[in-house]
Amino acid sequence: MATKTTATKKPAAPRKAAAASANGRAAVSVQPILNQQVNAPAALQKYGTVSQRLPIGLAESVRQQSVTMLNQLLADTMTLRDLYKKHHWQVVGPTFYQLHLLYDKHYEEQSVMVDTIAERIQILGGVAIAMAPDVAELTSIPRPPKDREEAPIQVSRLLEAHQIMLKNCHDFAKKADESGDDGTNDLVVSDVMRTNEMQVWFISEHVVDTPLAQS
Repeated sequence: MATKTTATKKPAAPRKAAAASANGRAAVSVQPILNQQVNAPAALQKYGTVSQRLPIGLAESVRQQSVTMLNQLLADTMTLRDLYKKHHWQVVGPTFYQLHLLYDKHYEEQSVMVDTIAERIQILGGVAIAMAPDVAELTSIPRPPKDREEAPIQVSRLLEAHQIMLKNCHDFAKKADESGDDGTNDLVVSDVMRTNEMQVWFISEHVVDTPLAQS
C-alpha cells in the first residue's frame, strides 16, 4: 500500500504584514517618536518677529508695533489673572464669601481676555508670549509677596494692577488708531479696557469706608 505524503504547511504571515502587502504600503509603527526637541531644527518663527501668513491689509511695521504692544498687554493680563486666583484662594475675613466669588469671576473674565489677546497677536503674524518665566520677565505689574494678606490690601494690589493695565490701554489704543490697525484698537478698547474698567468698579466699592448698620 502506497504511503500518503503530507504537504508541509507554511506558517501564516502576520495579519499586519499581509494587509501592508495588499495595498503596497509598509506597515505603520504606532510607537511615538520621542525627544524630538533634542537637536531640533530652527524654530518655525522667532519670537519678536512677524510673518506674512495672513493677508490682512496691514504693513509689516504696523503689525510689528501692534504685536509688541499686545504682548505687553498679554503679559500684564496673565499676571492680573493669576493675582485674582491668588487672592481667591487666600482671602479671609467677614467678606470672605463675596470676595471669594468675585475674585474667581474676575479671574475667569481675565482668562477669556488672555485668549483674545493671544489670538490677535497670531492673526497679526506675531508670536504670543506664553510661559510663566517669560510673563514674569515682561509684565509691568509688581510681583506680590507669597504671604496671605488682608482683604483691603488684596483689593489695593488689584486696583494698582488695573490702573497699570488701563494706562497702557489708553496709550496702545491711540497708537493702534494712528497706525490704522483698527482691529487692535477695537480689541484694546472694546474688550480689554472695558472689562478692566468694570472690574475696577466692582473691586473699588469694597474699600469704601461706610457704616455697616447705623449712620
